[in-house]
Amino acid sequence: MKNAPLTGPQIRAGRALVRWRAQDLARESAVGIATIKRAELAAGETSMTVANDLAVRRALETAGVEFIDANGGGPGVRLTGKPKKDTRKK
Repeated sequence: MKNAPLTGPQIRAGRALVRWRAQDLARESAVGIATIKRAELAAGETSMTVANDLAVRRALETAGVEFIDANGGGPGVRLTGKPKKDTRKK
C-alpha cells in the first residue's frame, strides 16, 4: 500500500510526540536540517523528494509515531505505544 505524502503539520506533530528537536529528526533521517524546517512550514503536503519523505517517515515510525492518512477526518499522527528503538538523545 502506497503511503500518502507527509504534511508539514504531521511532521511537526510527530516530532513533538517523541520530543525531538528538528536537529534530532535530521540526524535520525539523514535529511538536511534546512529540508526538515522547510517541510515543517508547509501547510499541506511538503515539497520533499519521495526519498526524503520516506526517510523522515521511517525515522519517526521507528521512534514510535504512526501516521494516519486522510480518511474523512484529515491526516494525523499518534504514538504506537512503544518505540521500535531507543529514541533518547545521544
